[in-house]
Amino acid sequence: MGSALWTGISGLNASSKELDVIANNLANTNTVGFKAGTTYFADVLSQSISGGASGTMQVGRGVSVAEVQTQFSNGSFETTGIATDVAIDGDGFFMVNDKDDASYYTRAGAFRLNSDGLLVDTNGYTVQGKEIINGQPTGVLGDIALADVQSEPQVTSTFSIGANLNSDTATGRQYNTSQTVYDSLGSEHSLNTTFTKTAYTGTGNSSSCWGVNWSLDAAAGTSASVDGFIFSNDGTCTGTYTGDLGAITSPAAGTTVSGELDRPGTVYKDAAGLTLTCTEAAGVYSWSLITDADYPNASVLSSSVINSGTGLGTIDISLDGTGTKDLHLTLTGASPANGNTIVVALANNATFSLSDVPVDFSAVTLNNGATIGAANVINWNLQGEGASTITQYASSSVVRSLTSDGYSSGSLKSLSIDSEGIISGFFTNGQTTELAQIMLAKFTNPWGLQKMGDNLFAETITSGAAIQNYAGQGGIGSLTSNSLEMSNTDIATEFIKMITAQKAYQANAKVVTTESDMMQVLMNIKQ
Repeated sequence: MGSALWTGISGLNASSKELDVIANNLANTNTVGFKAGTTYFADVLSQSISGGASGTMQVGRGVSVAEVQTQFSNGSFETTGIATDVAIDGDGFFMVNDKDDASYYTRAGAFRLNSDGLLVDTNGYTVQGKEIINGQPTGVLGDIALADVQSEPQVTSTFSIGANLNSDTATGRQYNTSQTVYDSLGSEHSLNTTFTKTAYTGTGNSSSCWGVNWSLDAAAGTSASVDGFIFSNDGTCTGTYTGDLGAITSPAAGTTVSGELDRPGTVYKDAAGLTLTCTEAAGVYSWSLITDADYPNASVLSSSVINSGTGLGTIDISLDGTGTKDLHLTLTGASPANGNTIVVALANNATFSLSDVPVDFSAVTLNNGATIGAANVINWNLQGEGASTITQYASSSVVRSLTSDGYSSGSLKSLSIDSEGIISGFFTNGQTTELAQIMLAKFTNPWGLQKMGDNLFAETITSGAAIQNYAGQGGIGSLTSNSLEMSNTDIATEFIKMITAQKAYQANAKVVTTESDMMQVLMNIKQ
């Protein structure tokens, strides 16, 4: 008779344990990454009694809690808008280490950067992953450290200009573009490109030409291959040219004249020359230009041939009327006579098909030993991938695009995490760089993991060793950023379980009270 009492008590204990599990599930309804438990029961070894048709009768001795199993089904995802909040869509676990480097596993992906720049969970445990170098995760598993992350500067090596140059522009008029470029230390510089309409009016399919000059922070750059652009009569740029001086006819025997074009791009003639005549009065020489239809705006800026008997001096000439020195002549030897002339040929030109233009700034001195481009040469991209075009249409001169490949250094501004766990940094210089990758773990028997509290699990012999992998590989699951996985507790299901547990408890309590009454009756027999 007494066994029924103990059987009822076992039912009370089992139902009470089930209610404990249900209460814990409901209490953690809003716990990030919580995994609900399910109670499983087993009957207690039966007592065998001889007799009956089978020769043996068995009477059960009650119930026990066989297992409280963790349910690892995914919880719903909640959008948070925080880039470092991450949820796992799959069977994997995040790996975190405490200050003693002990490893734990969690589904709670509420991560933040601490004061040391380490990615940590709500317990302050460091999230485990790998550093990314040159686009590849590198090295052994370790803390994800983002302190002092900086985007290194990139020197400008290539630039491109997309622009229209007004075909109605008068000879000598200019159009300027300016764009920012960067040296090897990340300092900004202003790259200025000046287009000057030449006096050349064109023949055949050539419409006109524009000379080109460059400066870096007002210091001149040069190009050995290009002095200007040639445009066809449909406004397209068909090629480039170089300009230089031709023969120079000296004014008199014993007088030698040499010269150079300071701005060769402004001169482009099929066959043209410039004539200067000498005026002498009391040993003082001056030079004037004979009117030339090809150069109606040309003028002598200065001349220093004033020493009678020596003939030494220089002459500076503006060819386009802008007042800028284009031609520089040097006279040596015998003095010229009144009325002598100098004839300078300006027709020594060569034309080329359109190609990239190397612009040399080696004469420019940058601060702190910085360099720019490749050995101080920046390439103007005219033909390669991403090249912009120069046109000459009958519309206002305008810049369509200015591009270059350099940038300054930058500090970390924000983060993002993709589905593979790659953490990318957005920097103040506009660059995006992959910094690290979160690693995940999975287990052959996740039900063997030990709950440690604080949303953490620990590896056990039963669970097997952690299998590490990247998100999206090996069936470990992918990541969703700006989201958190909520508890997988189903409130409706738990309420139904609560009702059944309550009814079971009441029924077992009734067994106990009934057994007690029967024992009381037995005790009363002797009375």
